[in-house]
Amino acid sequence: MTSLDAVTAWIGNYRTAWESNDPDDIANLFTDDAAYFTEPYAKPWLGREAIVAGWLEHQDAPGDTTFEWHPLIVTEDLAIIEATTRYAKPARTYSNMWVLRLDHNGQARQFTEWYMKHPD
Repeated sequence: MTSLDAVTAWIGNYRTAWESNDPDDIANLFTDDAAYFTEPYAKPWLGREAIVAGWLEHQDAPGDTTFEWHPLIVTEDLAIIEATTRYAKPARTYSNMWVLRLDHNGQARQFTEWYMKHPD
């Protein structure tokens, strides 16, 4: 069951993993059979092992980003998050929309990223 508290905790843990790039921090975010879509129509990374490998292959440098978010929708089944990510080097900003489906333990069963780079 998804709740605002569960979503807030998950995003906090996501930011911890984003900053640490620690395989255990990443793996703990997701169910064994989770699907991580880096774009809505991309082939997903399927399962924890693939998610950790994909994440580490595309990792951001620790301390390079700031992240602000707020929920648009939180239901029992899903959460839709609107966010802004700012990178320091090179300087760039993205608008993000995340579609998140959590299980009863607060781990993601499915995660989809939508992002658009702001004009320079």
